[in-house]
Amino acid sequence: MFAPIFQTVAANAEVTALLGTNPVRFWPFGEAPENSVLPYSAWQQVNGQPENYLGDLPDLDSYTLQIDVYASTGSSARAAAKALRDAIEPHAHIVAWRGESRETETKLYRLSFDVEWMTPR
Repeated sequence: MFAPIFQTVAANAEVTALLGTNPVRFWPFGEAPENSVLPYSAWQQVNGQPENYLGDLPDLDSYTLQIDVYASTGSSARAAAKALRDAIEPHAHIVAWRGESRETETKLYRLSFDVEWMTPR
C-alpha cells in the first residue's frame, strides 16, 4: 500500500553522501527531528489510487508523493534535490517541480517536487 521511496533513496550512494546514513535524513512527513542536521528531506503521500479493472482486482497502485528538501543554502538544497531526482527517476516519474523558497521563520532554503510512483501489488 506504499511506494518504496525510502528504500530506493536510502540505497543510493549519491543521496546518502548528502543526507547521511545513520540515519538517512529522509523523513516521512512530520517526523524530521527538531534541529535536524542539514540538508534533509521530507516526503509525504498526497494522492493515490488502485489501478481498477472491470472483472479483475487491481494489480497496481499509483501514488503521488511530495518531496521537500531543506538546507542552509540554496546550492545545498539544489544538490540534495538533484541526488534525490537521480535516485528516484529510474523507478518513478517526477511530474512537477514545485519551486524554491526560503522559509520566513526558520530561514531554511526549501525545494519541492512531486513524484508519481506505480507499485505492482
